[in-house]
Amino acid sequence: MSAAADALNYTPSAISQQIATLEREAGVALVERGPRSVTLTDAGRALVEHTAIILQRLEDAETEIRAIAGLEGGRLRLATFRTAAETVMADAVRLFHKLYPEVELTLTEGEPEEYLPQLVGGGFDLALTFEYDTVRALRFESLEQVQLLEDPMDIMVPADHPAAADEAIDLEQLSDESWVGSTSSSSVHEFTVNVCRSAGFEPRISFETDDYHVAQALVAGGVGVAFLPRLSMRTIHPGIEVRPMAQPAPKRRIFAVFRTGGARSPAVKAMLEVLSRVSAAVDPAPDLEVHDLQSAETVERPAP
Repeated sequence: MSAAADALNYTPSAISQQIATLEREAGVALVERGPRSVTLTDAGRALVEHTAIILQRLEDAETEIRAIAGLEGGRLRLATFRTAAETVMADAVRLFHKLYPEVELTLTEGEPEEYLPQLVGGGFDLALTFEYDTVRALRFESLEQVQLLEDPMDIMVPADHPAAADEAIDLEQLSDESWVGSTSSSSVHEFTVNVCRSAGFEPRISFETDDYHVAQALVAGGVGVAFLPRLSMRTIHPGIEVRPMAQPAPKRRIFAVFRTGGARSPAVKAMLEVLSRVSAAVDPAPDLEVHDLQSAETVERPAP
């Protein structure tokens, strides 16, 4: 008792009182007090053995927490839609891994309608989503979002289409065409209809797909025309031509989304910074070119 008191800077009587309190809570004697010594009971020895394990686990937990805070451990679960998966998110994952190789990254591709409810429920830590002009956006009260960039929508037509020779296409030129639109399961199903209606006609949507590569193949086959977000133009089918609209181009805005307060997580905060830098380097400019990532790659890992 005296040695414990010296080690903890308590009086021997205070240690004795603490042991007595512990015995009352445990409902069993933990020490046997003799005239000149104190020895552990079987219950006392069991408690000491477990205490050693508990203290080690607490020390391990503190070490892991410090590692996560310093981005030297932990995990970050990501979700994204397809167009951003092969552009913004792929570049961000590559750069984040270069800066923080100790953080475990996972990535799931899908549609915002599928993974945003999982983000709300804790299944993901951060996701990318979008909203289109003229289309009601998905909203969840428990999520915060940060806009990364605006992505203009252009028009793709078959390479031999008369409008392919124009610098810009007036939508009214395509009022008699068949259109490729999104499926009814997508939040952007109404986009093609709403934009064409604003130009004064009702589009005839003959084909529906949520994959812009499939849409390009259909347009290249000469069966219709379609809108195409400029960010998806890293790969262009040789059988199509892409032109801006003569009217003000509708846009989609791309956001990073996370649970309210989630930016306090070191990994989420770091990924938001990386996504911001990558998005600044990806420029859906009027010349339809995408800049390289040299400016984003020069980022240095911040000091802990």
